[in-house]
Amino acid sequence: MSTEARTIQGEHPADARERILGALGQYWGYDELRPHQEAAINASLDGRDSLVVLPTGGGKSLCFQIPAALRTGADIVVSPLISLMQDQVEALRTCGYPAVALNSAASPAQNARAEEQIRAGEASLIYAAPERLLSMRTLSLLDGAHINAIVVDEAHCISHWGHDFRPEYRRLTELRRRFPSATWHAFTATATQRVRDDIAHQLGLRDPEILVGDCDRPNLTYRVAPRTSARDQVLEAIRRHDGHAAIVYCISRKDTERTAEWLKGKGVNAAPYHAGLSAERRARVQRDFMAEKLSVVVATVAFGMGVDRSDVRCVVHMAMPKSIEHYQQEAGRAGRDGLPAECVLLYSSYDPEKWRQLMMRSAQETGQDELPEHQLELLDHMRSFCARMKCRHQALAEYFDQSLDSENCGACDVCLGENQAADDAPVIAQKIISCVARLDGRFGAAHVADVLLGSTKERIRTLGHDTLSVHGILAGTPSPVLRSYIDQLIDAGALQRIGEEYPLLQLTDDSLAFLRTEREVSLLTPKAAARAKAPRASESASWEGVDEQLFDRLRTLRREIAEQRGVPAYIVFGDQVLRDLARVRPADRSQMLEVKGIGPRKLEEFGEAFLGCINGANA
Repeated sequence: MSTEARTIQGEHPADARERILGALGQYWGYDELRPHQEAAINASLDGRDSLVVLPTGGGKSLCFQIPAALRTGADIVVSPLISLMQDQVEALRTCGYPAVALNSAASPAQNARAEEQIRAGEASLIYAAPERLLSMRTLSLLDGAHINAIVVDEAHCISHWGHDFRPEYRRLTELRRRFPSATWHAFTATATQRVRDDIAHQLGLRDPEILVGDCDRPNLTYRVAPRTSARDQVLEAIRRHDGHAAIVYCISRKDTERTAEWLKGKGVNAAPYHAGLSAERRARVQRDFMAEKLSVVVATVAFGMGVDRSDVRCVVHMAMPKSIEHYQQEAGRAGRDGLPAECVLLYSSYDPEKWRQLMMRSAQETGQDELPEHQLELLDHMRSFCARMKCRHQALAEYFDQSLDSENCGACDVCLGENQAADDAPVIAQKIISCVARLDGRFGAAHVADVLLGSTKERIRTLGHDTLSVHGILAGTPSPVLRSYIDQLIDAGALQRIGEEYPLLQLTDDSLAFLRTEREVSLLTPKAAARAKAPRASESASWEGVDEQLFDRLRTLRREIAEQRGVPAYIVFGDQVLRDLARVRPADRSQMLEVKGIGPRKLEEFGEAFLGCINGANA
């Protein structure tokens, strides 16, 4: 790459750092970087390819936005998320940063204006979806620009081992021939070692700087609970965060509509979102949610990846996601502003079987006779995460090849003591193992549970299983709790699942040792009083010194300004900024500029209105 394109190259490191922090303050109003951000920025400025894995809310965007602001020419950002792309560009422009987007959601006039800015060299960042970027019109336009770097956001999309493979991402390497001197930079929030290796290979990264941040999100409290009365459980979680944003994920479209309607009947401001709705209705739901006119979205996984709302305080999964990567991304919508948030996952051991059926149906539609092994592997990892009574933060960290320093995270159902040891766990294990033995390992977990619970379903009676000595020996146990016991015994090695589409529950070599109580077994179940848990200390601390009435007035003002401008509310200021304003109560513009997250441009745009609100409260 030419030295002309990188105006910072050759500078003394101290001078370079000063310019980096200068841009950080000028556009975003911060005075310090987060872990790995400076290394990622320097890799770009030094002309090295890079692969950067930072968790949702970890500040990935600044890693490629700052380098582009410090040199002449432009950088390309490839993103599959058009709605998010639009919001990101709008947020940058609000900060005074020169960025444009080329996509199908923009009007012809908007795209024409963006093209004019590119030709005039007025854009530091050019956002585009892969399909638009690879069109002949766009490539011809970019030939006249000085392209320094190509940034691939959501880079897991290029890997078959990732959770959201997109074939069009494989064509991106065509850009190497077009822009041979440009460096390449891949960014993602979730990637195991295998996925990272595949990303680097598929993009042909050259001796890349590889930076992997801490995947743990300590501000999130994870809870996994047996699904007993799903809608009541969802309502309970939402009401713990009254007045704040929440997302509820369902597997099916019907579930999203029925649940949203039920919640509305309970006084919750909720709406459904799924791919079967009209584009206009989906856009309206997303727009209302971003504008804080809508508190709760009940959605399939079609919703969320394009959402950049930072103040989501609660994410609920009404069923198990199909991989830990999906869960990390979806649950990661919560607490992007770094403030405390809660993630609740309602689990039934039938969920993996349902996903297996859905995935098989999808595979058959594309001409495949069986599911790829890696999909089944991802599904099994997710099942194990739900069934194991192990620290949730630790389990997620281990999946992504990391570990936690503390044995007790203090932020999950396991470490908060919301589960208790089942009475007579050895006896319960004996009864379950005995039932599997009496059924000769020819039935799945659902059927085994039905027998143990004393079900009189027609199939049970037809097979004569209502006459077995094990029939009804665990009657009275809630079905989800019993299924959780079965899962825990599988994880302990006392039982095993055999088969793919319709897995059978069978004994293992160690089953007899458990049956004879030669092996210790502990079974955990949610405490009846766990739902009344008090807020975490960190949640209370995040409000320390905040005038909550003033905070509410500032939120109302933010919503009004955002509505006038036709932008998402967070683009004006995030919740953390509003809390700091309500805590510090600045009296003038100079004091307001000292609040992190407020730069010169935003002070100019919004300072007078917010100071008026604060001073009015002081009067």
